[in-house]
This record gives sequence, C-alpha cells and structure tokens, in this order.
Amino acid sequence: MKNGVIKSFAKKCLRTYGALVSIPFWFQDNKIHPPAKVSHSQWIDYLSGEFNKEGMRVLELGSRNVTGANFRSRFSKATYVGFDFYAGENVDVVGDAHQLTTYFKGQEKFDLIFSSAVFEHLHMPWIAAIEIQKLLKVGGYVLIETHFSFASHERPWNFFQFSDMGLRALFNDSLGFDLIDSGMSNPMYGIFSRRADKYLRFLRIHELYCHSEILCRKRCEVSDFSWHNVDVDGIVDGSRYPAPKEILSS
Repeated sequence: MKNGVIKSFAKKCLRTYGALVSIPFWFQDNKIHPPAKVSHSQWIDYLSGEFNKEGMRVLELGSRNVTGANFRSRFSKATYVGFDFYAGENVDVVGDAHQLTTYFKGQEKFDLIFSSAVFEHLHMPWIAAIEIQKLLKVGGYVLIETHFSFASHERPWNFFQFSDMGLRALFNDSLGFDLIDSGMSNPMYGIFSRRADKYLRFLRIHELYCHSEILCRKRCEVSDFSWHNVDVDGIVDGSRYPAPKEILSS
C-alpha cells in the first residue's frame, strides 16, 4: 500500500513538472490531425463495432498479451484469430508476419486484419504489407497502428518509425488499397538533451506524435506486384516531395 501511494505521488509530481516544462509549446497548434475514426483512443471501438459480427473473419497480428491488452473479447461474435511470433496468451497461430500467407493456405480470407505496436518491429514491413493484401478478401480492411515518435524499445528488433504517409506508402493504391482514414495521434513535446550536438542542445522539437494510424480497404486483387513498378503519384494520393523554390517561381 505504501509503495502504491509513493508511486502515485511520484507520478503526479512528474506530470506537474512535465506541464511546467511544456509551457513554451502550449500556444502552438499541431499541423497534423488524428484520424477521424481510428485514432489511438478510438480504433478498437471502431473496429469491434464494424467487424464483431457473425460470419466475419478477423486476424490480429501481434496478438500476444504483452501489455495487458487482449482484444479477443471485442470480437466475440466474429471468428477471431490471434497471430504472433511467440506462443502465449491470446495466440492461436505462431509464425512470422513476413510469411503470413503460408500459415493460412486453403483457408477463407479475412474481412479485417489489424495490428497495434507491431510494424516498428518488422524488419521488412513492405513484405508484410504484400502478405496482408493477399490474405484479405476484396472489400476487406486493414488497420495498422504503430509509432511515429517513441522511445527505442525491444532492441535490436526496433527497426522503423512511421508517419501516416509512411503507412500509406506501404498500403498504397498500386497494391490495391483505398485510403479510408489516417493521421497521427497523441502530440508530444521534445527538447534536445545536453548530450546532443552543441548547435542543437536544448532546442525545441516541433510536430512530434506518438502514434500513427491508417485504415485502408482492399479494392481489388493485384497480381505480379513489384515495388519497382509502383507509381510515385499513387504513393501519397497525388502529392509529391515539395519542389525547390526556384522551380515553383518559374
């Protein structure tokens, strides 16, 4: 009991300190908005509301209960399959997401495939995206939540951090995906530490977000897909890397 009181008090002190330190950031609006339907605080409610139905097949990638989150009960009416790299609580199939289709040969495809806090740990997430596409029904959905800015964790298996546009680059138009919803959630404040290079030391870092999310619908089957043939204009829905000022002014 005593330890619990001490921890609670310490947490309150840290929150108060954090609020005071963040005052210089308070009057700056964030440029990127969270998804309308599948932000960090909404996505599981949205998915269970749409896909917890008789006849639906749902696959969760990274389903092992590591942090206390077990989503099986949220899909009690659907056929839920938990997939993870290791056996454990809430895992039905053990395997590698880069070879996902090999574990479901001859089985019905899925209406929904989702993952949370997984893609940052995949060493070739572009391969996993293709595998997901193959396992979805036409008209099926994929929801991916991962990190844009977060502490390095589970090293050395912590490979990538994704913006919402990074996720769209994976689940793109050429791969047969229509974008339904995306964005970044939980804005963060950042300051370079005293161990940073001198010219950066203690400077503020803007536009940090903890989570990035994307919800896409599989529009069609795609055969002979190659990343070398992806149309650049289809990666982020018609936008391109900002042109130099001299080009824009000419």
